[in-house]
Amino acid sequence: MTTFILQHVPFETPGILESLDSYTLIKLYEGMPLPSVDEVSMLIILGGPMSVHDSIHWLEQEKQFLKEVMDASKPVLGICLGAQLIASVLGAEVYS
Repeated sequence: MTTFILQHVPFETPGILESLDSYTLIKLYEGMPLPSVDEVSMLIILGGPMSVHDSIHWLEQEKQFLKEVMDASKPVLGICLGAQLIASVLGAEVYS
């Protein structure tokens, strides 16, 4: 099991999170596949300029994956867009 970081765009990097001992960076904008929920020990979701309401194929897959991770009671940290995605998946209204 490992920590996974989801990156939405090349210019929104993990930054200081790169100092974590071990993590796997998933570049969604490059089409990298999401791991299985069983592989995740922690999920970190970075920011991006898009909205949670945008019709982006991988964004919809990410929301479903995020729901599955949270349903499995895995720790999740959302930064900017990542926090909005968490709120949206939990049923909160997110304004653009």
